[in-house]
Amino acid sequence: MILFAVGVAMLIGGYTMDRLEIRQIHPASIPGLVPMILGLAMMLCSVLLFLSARALHIAAQSQLAKTVGPSTASQFDEALNQTDDPITSNRDLFFAASYSVIYALALVGSLPFAQATAIYIAVFYTHFTWKRDGSASDHVKRIAFGIGFGIMGAYAIASLFEYGFLVRLP
Repeated sequence: MILFAVGVAMLIGGYTMDRLEIRQIHPASIPGLVPMILGLAMMLCSVLLFLSARALHIAAQSQLAKTVGPSTASQFDEALNQTDDPITSNRDLFFAASYSVIYALALVGSLPFAQATAIYIAVFYTHFTWKRDGSASDHVKRIAFGIGFGIMGAYAIASLFEYGFLVRLP
């Protein structure tokens, strides 16, 4: 709900920004366009996250009902909490934070923007979709998809900035 509220605030804030039409600048180049797009994207992601968590909650509840039978809410919460792994969650949070800082401080600037972003996306995707019990062919497919996804995403982002927003990238 907090992410959705922040998205709404970004959308409203971007919409209410001053326009540059007074200075004979094209109306489509409004300064609030990027915050509005990011606000909409954040709202969409928060809804998808909510629906995913709800589906996981329902699946866990039905699985518990099959194995244990009818249960109380406290029994369900206890069983659901046993499936969460706080160590993995904290490790993933630390990875995301530290890798994002490394990207911003070390990769961008030492490599061209598109290459640095391709590496960032590929490693980030591969880390969060990796399955420890997967087969070797599954790992190779996942890495190959991560590299392809990183290259396509990075060059799409770089093209958007260079040609859409007319920003020179390092």
